[in-house]
Amino acid sequence: MKVVYEAANLIDAHLVKHALESADIPVFLRGEALVGGMGELPLFGVVAVCVPDSAWPEASGIVARLPLSEPPVATADEDCVGGGDWVPA
Repeated sequence: MKVVYEAANLIDAHLVKHALESADIPVFLRGEALVGGMGELPLFGVVAVCVPDSAWPEASGIVARLPLSEPPVATADEDCVGGGDWVPA
């Protein structure tokens, strides 16, 4: 899996997730469960939107067109490691 977007916040992560899923691209949010663990402290750079390697080119095009609070910074060579087991739906 490859990171297609590193989210500044959980809202942006879910916006990207829903846009990709509407294009039938499977998505895994790495680090989503960690956000609540920090309580009220701001936590940045923890949530990454990951897609299968083969879907990365299409997914990156979709993400580039979304109105996000932070521009996409992920590159095609950034793996989605540490995300646990991903099982396609």
